[in-house]
Amino acid sequence: MKNETHTKHIHSEKECCAHDVAPSHNHKSHEHSHEGHDHDDDDGHDHDHDHGSGENTDLLLGRWPLWLSLTILAVFLIVTYGLKIEINKYAEIALMLSAYLLAGYKTIALAFRRVKRGDLFNEFTLMTIATLGAFYIGQFSEGVAVMIFYEIGELIQDLAVSKSKRSIKALLDIRPDAVTVIRDNKDLVLSPQEVQIGETILVKAGEKVALDGVLLSDSGVFNTAALTGESKPGEKSKDEPILAGMINTEKTVEIEVRALFKDSKLSKILEMVQDATARKAPTQLMVSRLAKIYTPIVFGLALLIILVPLIFVSHYDFQQWLYRGMVFLVIACPCALTISIPLGYFGGIGLASRNGILVKGSNFLDVVTGIDTLVSDKTGTLTKGVFKVQKVETAIDKHDFVNLAASLENYSTHPVAKAVVQYAGDKPLTKPTDVEEISGLGLKGKVGDKLIFCGNTKLMKKFNVSFPEELEKIVETIVVVAVDNTYAGYLTIADEIKEDSLQTIKDLKALGIQTIMLSGDKQAITLQIASSLEIDKSYGDLLPEDKVRLVQELKDQGKHIAFVGDGVNDAPVIALADVGIAMGGLGSDAAIETADIVIQNDQPSKIVSAIKVGKITKSIVYQNIILAMGIKVVVMILGAGGIATLWEAVFADVGVALLAILNAFRIQGKSL
Repeated sequence: MKNETHTKHIHSEKECCAHDVAPSHNHKSHEHSHEGHDHDDDDGHDHDHDHGSGENTDLLLGRWPLWLSLTILAVFLIVTYGLKIEINKYAEIALMLSAYLLAGYKTIALAFRRVKRGDLFNEFTLMTIATLGAFYIGQFSEGVAVMIFYEIGELIQDLAVSKSKRSIKALLDIRPDAVTVIRDNKDLVLSPQEVQIGETILVKAGEKVALDGVLLSDSGVFNTAALTGESKPGEKSKDEPILAGMINTEKTVEIEVRALFKDSKLSKILEMVQDATARKAPTQLMVSRLAKIYTPIVFGLALLIILVPLIFVSHYDFQQWLYRGMVFLVIACPCALTISIPLGYFGGIGLASRNGILVKGSNFLDVVTGIDTLVSDKTGTLTKGVFKVQKVETAIDKHDFVNLAASLENYSTHPVAKAVVQYAGDKPLTKPTDVEEISGLGLKGKVGDKLIFCGNTKLMKKFNVSFPEELEKIVETIVVVAVDNTYAGYLTIADEIKEDSLQTIKDLKALGIQTIMLSGDKQAITLQIASSLEIDKSYGDLLPEDKVRLVQELKDQGKHIAFVGDGVNDAPVIALADVGIAMGGLGSDAAIETADIVIQNDQPSKIVSAIKVGKITKSIVYQNIILAMGIKVVVMILGAGGIATLWEAVFADVGVALLAILNAFRIQGKSL
C-alpha cells in the first residue's frame, strides 16, 4: 500500500463531491467543474483562486442565479402561504420552472452529460430525477426547494474547501517573486529562477530569502516560521546555512547561493504539500469504493419503494409512492460523506503543516496512528549532530594545550577537528606546517617549532608515544595530543542530546510505543545515550545494511514500525518502514525525499505531534461517518414510510453535510 502511494496518485472522477483541494502554483482563476469537480472548463462553477476573503466573495457573487431563484421561491411562498393570495396555476408553473432552471441548470446539464457517458448512478442524476419527479406530481415549490438547498449545500462545500485551500496556499506567499543579485558590482533585481549557484544575493531587513545558501555577512537574525512552524527569531553566523523562506529581521545581509530555485528546500516542501492532497487514506478509498456500490443500490431501493406497494397495497396511489421514492433519493445523496472525509484529512495535513510537520499524504495520517514501534537513528535525530568539546585534561598550561591542538586541527574539515577549533574560540591560531593527515588515526604536523600529534590512541601507538592506559576505557570520542613525542593530554568530544529527546521518548512510551535506537557509532556511546534517554533497546556499530536487516526482522515479527532518521544512509530504512520520518532541517535530501513525514525543525517531539494529528483526524472522520449515516438511515426510513416530506429530506441532507463540514473544520482549530 505504501509503495503504491509513493508512485501514483489515486483520483476518482466519479466520486460524489470529490473536490480537488490541492493548491495551485498559478494564481489565475480556474473553473472547477461541479461534475465530481472535474477540471473541464465547460463543466461548472467558477472558483476564483485569489488569496484571502476575495475568493469567498467571488464564489458568493458568482452564484447570482441561485440567489435570484431563492428570491423567487421566497416571494412565492410568502404570497401564497403568508398572504393567502391564490396564484394562477400556469403562472405558478412558469415561476417555479424559472426558479428551478436558475438554481439547477448546471446540475441538470451535468446529469445529462453523465448519462450520455453511461454513468447513470451519480448525485447529479439522483437530484435531477428527484426534482423532476416532484414537478411530475405537482409539487412544484418542493421540487424547486430541493434543487435550491442542494445548490446551497454545494456552495457551503465550496466555501469550506476554499478556506482549507487557503490555509495551505498561504505557503505559496512565502516564495519571493524577485531577488536582488550582485553582478559586476551592480544590484540587479531578477526572478529567483534566473539566479545561478555561486552568485551572491542581497536580502534587506524584512525581506524573505528566495534561495538556499550560506551567510556571507558576519551575522544575521532570521524568522524561520515558514519552514519550522515556530516564529522565534534565530541568529545565524557567517558560513551558516540560510534557507529560502526565512525572513531577514534586522540588517541587510549577503548570501551565497548554494542551490537553484527549483532545488531549494522550500520548493520541495511546497511540492510535498501539493502532492499530499492526492494521496488518499484507506478510509477515503473505502468511501469512494462504497459510493460506486451505494448509489445504484439507492436507485434500486427507490424504485422498489415506488413499485412494490403495487402488489401489496389495495388502493395503490402511484403519485403518493412516487413522492416517497423521491424523498428517499434526496436524503440518500452521500455528499456529506464524500466532502467531509477528504476535508477532514486535508484539515489534518494543514494542522500538521502549521506545526512544522509535512505529511506527504492523508494515508500516512491513518498509518501513523497504528504504529507500535518507533525505531530511531541517533546522530542528528535524537542528538544535535554537532560535536562539542566536553572535557580537557592536560598537565601543561591549558591555554597553550588547546592552542596547539586547535592550530593543527584547523587544517582538517572533520567534525571532531571543527569541534576542537570552535572550543579555542577567537584566540589567534598558528598556521601549521608539514601537516600529514593519517586516515582513521588523526593528524601529524608542526606548530611553530613543536611536533604535534592529534588523534586517537591508535595514532599514539603508531608513533610509539606512551599514554595512560585508562584512556582506552573512555566512552566518548577522544582526541589525544602529544607534543614532541611526549603525551600532553586529551580532549573528549561528544554530541549533544536534543533538549526534547527525553520527553519525546517518555511521551511515546505513554502511547504504548516501544522505542529502539540504531547507530553507526560505537556500542559504548550508543548504550550511554540510550540509557540517558530511557530507550527500550539500542544497537551500535551498525552499517546501513545492518539497520535495514534489523528493521526487516521487526517487521517480520508483525511490528508496525515508524523509522526516523536524517542521513543519506537512513533513506533505505525510511523507505522500508511502515511510516518513514525524516528530520527536514539538517536532514539529507535523500532522506527527506524518501520519507512519508518530514519534521521541518528537527525536533523529536514533533514525532508525537504527528501521531496526535493522525489520531485527531481519524477520530473526526469516523465521527462524520457515524453522524451522516445515522441521520440518513433514520430519515430514509421515515421517507419510505411517508412520514418525512421532500422539505425535511432536503433540510436533513444539507444539514448533515453542514454539520459534517463544521466538524471537519474543528481539526484546523486544534492545538497540539
